[in-house]
Amino acid sequence: MKFGILVNEGPYNHQAADTAYQFAKAAIDKGHEIHRVFFYHDGVNNASKLTEPPADDRNIVNRWSKMAEEHGVDLVVCVAAALRRGIVNENLASGFRISGLGQLVESGIQADRLVTFGD
Repeated sequence: MKFGILVNEGPYNHQAADTAYQFAKAAIDKGHEIHRVFFYHDGVNNASKLTEPPADDRNIVNRWSKMAEEHGVDLVVCVAAALRRGIVNENLASGFRISGLGQLVESGIQADRLVTFGD
């Protein structure tokens, strides 16, 4: 099965981003495909390379970057939501790219299921 994922919450303000990552990882481990992960609203904060969690905490941003590198997962950040939060290409973590809402629509069309995490 091919999944599209929409993440609407930041990496540390709710469980949604971490749950989205765990869902994507489990899907890949079971042989499914992740068409795209689209980060919208506060979810765009998952793409900031300026995030510095404590050493004993999980680094959700690095987890997404590693997934993109190892499995070719397309990590797309909404341009309007990113700019509102001061996220530009210069401070994007590895594996993320900025684009428009058309990428979310395309993922909804191309994927068998579009799964949303967060409000």
